[in-house]
Amino acid sequence: MASWCVRAVRQSYSLVASPALIRASPRLLCTATQQKNGPGSEEAEKLDQSAAETLLMEEKTQLEDQLKDQLKDMTEKYKRALADTENLRTRTQKMIEDAKLYGIQGFCKDLLEVADILEKATDCVPKEEVTTQNPHLKNLYDGLVMTEVQIQKVFTKHGLVKLNPDGQKFDPYEHEALFHAPVEGKDPGTVAMVTKVGYKLHGRTLRPALVGVAKAP
Repeated sequence: MASWCVRAVRQSYSLVASPALIRASPRLLCTATQQKNGPGSEEAEKLDQSAAETLLMEEKTQLEDQLKDQLKDMTEKYKRALADTENLRTRTQKMIEDAKLYGIQGFCKDLLEVADILEKATDCVPKEEVTTQNPHLKNLYDGLVMTEVQIQKVFTKHGLVKLNPDGQKFDPYEHEALFHAPVEGKDPGTVAMVTKVGYKLHGRTLRPALVGVAKAP
């Protein structure tokens, strides 16, 4: 009886350890795994892959939008900087041109006093005495007139123009009213008297003319 039991155990061991059964076990395991997971596992894997691709596309779209916004912001900043630079260049150029045009403004103001003295000197000379019978006075008068004419030519050459607005409409930007009075033969609001001529330098009033303005009676 004992010998029969030993033989039965040996046969069972040989059956379990047989190579055919060992080779067949992986297949059995794979089949068991497939049976355990079921046919929906492949579909689930595809769904996961599709979800990952969708997530990546969304991230790509967000990054592209951010890049576009940053590029737009940088472009606007560049345009503003370019406009500011152009405005600065224009202002600087205008300042340079104004300095060239009006740099002699102070010098011209000083010369205006000389022109005023020459004009008063010629006006004070009695015209009836300026004859060949009085050559010294005539020569002096002619010299004053020539000097006044020459200085006015120099003024004109450098953009300095005399303002003598007698009879013109009063302009507060070019004239300074000393008084208002009714004047016969003058329309109200016009210059009735010029006590001191004015000057403009390149279109800018350097010294307003001192005038009397006619008003309605």
